[in-house]
Amino acid sequence: MSETTDTKALLRLMAWLSPAFPIGGFAYSGGLERAVHDRHVCDAAGLATWLAALLQHGSLRSDGVLLVEAWRCHRDAAALGEVAALGLALAGSAERHAETLQLGRGFAGAAKAWPSDVFDIMPRDVPFPVAVGAIAAAHGVGVQPTLAAFLHGAVSQAVSAGIRLNVCGQAQGLAVLAGAEPLIEALAARAPDLTLDDLGSATVQADIASLRHETQHSRLFRS
Repeated sequence: MSETTDTKALLRLMAWLSPAFPIGGFAYSGGLERAVHDRHVCDAAGLATWLAALLQHGSLRSDGVLLVEAWRCHRDAAALGEVAALGLALAGSAERHAETLQLGRGFAGAAKAWPSDVFDIMPRDVPFPVAVGAIAAAHGVGVQPTLAAFLHGAVSQAVSAGIRLNVCGQAQGLAVLAGAEPLIEALAARAPDLTLDDLGSATVQADIASLRHETQHSRLFRS
């Protein structure tokens, strides 16, 4: 399938990765809530540093690799099933597993408003980035804009969580979002060359925060 027109691709990405898309992303912080509780993230600068680490060395980078691989193999049921299973196996905590699985299922269900044969071969248990990559490819949306939009949506959600956790105000949050643009752009630019060999992370503190959140007594988010 050839890629869709730029306008159609943009409209679909805006719809699919909008905070209003009904997948429940607002309920998750990806361990940020625990990082704030433990005072690893205390202000806007700390939030920016946290997100930069995830984009360059952590879960957001790994999710990007999974998205690209799913985009490539969206016509191959066996390969798509393998990358979905790998994505779930790489989840570093029970909450991280539940988050990516529930968001993936939610995304696949809501995206059926745009019919495609990809839904016939997509596994029911599909992590969020895999669902986004496969569905975008099936509709002819390019891999680079898809990855950029996915990462921007993830960072936007984290900034929103930071605001709700009183780490920063809205103006500071927008500055954090703007500051993340070069990192998002750099990773999206690498999309054609990313493979599963690029999987890996070095954000141990973020992984620990996700694990510790499971036993946190009072919390706003599910992860």
